Amino acid sequence: MPTILLLIISNIFMTIAWYWHLKGGDAKPIMLVILISWGIAFVEYCFAVPANRIGFAHGWSAGQLKIAQEVIALAVFAIFMVLVMKEPLSWRYAGAFVCMAGAAAFMFVGKA
Repeated sequence: MPTILLLIISNIFMTIAWYWHLKGGDAKPIMLVILISWGIAFVEYCFAVPANRIGFAHGWSAGQLKIAQEVIALAVFAIFMVLVMKEPLSWRYAGAFVCMAGAAAFMFVGKA
């Protein structure tokens, strides 16, 4: 559970680092946007690295950690897209999420 929680927090910061600047258009200088995003991404790494170490120490494979991270990233992005960017979800997002959840299920089959 700590791995999942840390990955969720990590993905919230990474989504913000990658997409926060789109709301304001091109008004901000690109170098400033990059520097701010790097700062936000640093915080993301402070959660992602421990999440992966804890998960690996508890028997998760690197593949399982990556697939879990991708499923979480898609869910976090969907929430960000709707709440912050005010973009609607479509059936394509639901389909992509189902496919990612299926990938996660395949990675964890037979895993205690």
